[in-house]
Amino acid sequence: MTLGTLSKMKVKLNEAGEAEYFMRLSSAEVPMAKYFGQTLRLEFTGNIYCAHCGEPTNKSFSQGYCFRHAKSLAACDLCIVRPETCHYYAGTCREPKWGEENCMISHTVYLANSSDLKVGITRSHQTTTRWIDQGASQAIPICTVNRRLDAGLVETALKAHISDKTNWRALLKGDAEPIDLLSKREELIQFLPEDIEYQLDTESQVTEIKYNVANYPKKIVSHNFDKDPVVEGILLGIKGQYLILDTGVINIRKFTSYEVEMNDCDEVSVALPDLKSDSFLSRDESQNYYFDMGKLAKLPRVGPYGTW
Repeated sequence: MTLGTLSKMKVKLNEAGEAEYFMRLSSAEVPMAKYFGQTLRLEFTGNIYCAHCGEPTNKSFSQGYCFRHAKSLAACDLCIVRPETCHYYAGTCREPKWGEENCMISHTVYLANSSDLKVGITRSHQTTTRWIDQGASQAIPICTVNRRLDAGLVETALKAHISDKTNWRALLKGDAEPIDLLSKREELIQFLPEDIEYQLDTESQVTEIKYNVANYPKKIVSHNFDKDPVVEGILLGIKGQYLILDTGVINIRKFTSYEVEMNDCDEVSVALPDLKSDSFLSRDESQNYYFDMGKLAKLPRVGPYGTW
C-alpha cells in the first residue's frame, strides 16, 4: 500500500506522443501504466491536510488549502482563474513576490482540441503539461506575452469568438474530432487586441497527444471521496486528470490534499490471463478491438480477503 496526500498527477509526453501519468501521494510518485487493465483501489482516510501549511482541515478550499490560506495566498486569488483581473499594479497583490515569480513571466496563449476547440493560457515553460492536464488531443500556440495579465486580456478578446471551456463529460466519452488548428490560428489572429504587446507564433506546429484509454464510458458516473471514501475498479485509462474506471470516473486534481491509501498493483488484481485474447476483446464497426466490459465484469476479483 502507498499512503499519502494527493496532488494532481504528474504528466509527461513520451517520444511516441503518448501521455504518461504518475500518481503523486505526498513524496511518492507511482507510475500508473502498470495499473492499466488491473484493479485500482483508492481509500480516503478522512484526513485533509492543507497544501501550504500541512495543518489538518475539515474541508478543502481552492483545491487543497485550509480556509485561512485560501483567503490569504496569491495562488488562491480570483485573478488566477480570471487573469484579466490581475491587480498587481494596483498594489493589492496578496503576495507581490509570488506574483513576480509566477505572473510577471512569459505566458502562452494557445488553441487546444479537448472536447472541442478552445482557447487557453499557461506559463510558457509548461505548455505540454497544461495540454495533457486538460485532456487535449491537439494543441498549438498562438502567441506569447510577458505577463499573465496580458495573456488574460488576449484570451478575453479571443473567447468572444471561441470557447474557453472544456466540456468534461464530452472529454470522457471519446476523442474529439480532429481540427485543422493551423487554419484556426490563422483565422483568429485578426482578433488579437492591438493595445497588447505580444510575440505572434506562426512557426510552431500542432502537438498531437494520445491517451491510453481502452474503453470510454457510455454514461458518466463520477466518484466522490466526500460521499464514498472507497473508489475501486478496473483502470481502463487516464485522460486529463481523470481516472477512467469500469465503475466510474474520478478527477484526481479535485481531491488535492486528501490523504489516500492506494493499493500496490499485486495486492488487489483482476484475474486477466490474457487481455489481448478474444475471450476479453470485441470489435467495433471499424474492426478496432476494445475491452468487452460484459466479459470483464464476470471475472473474479482477488484480494487479501479472498475472491469476490
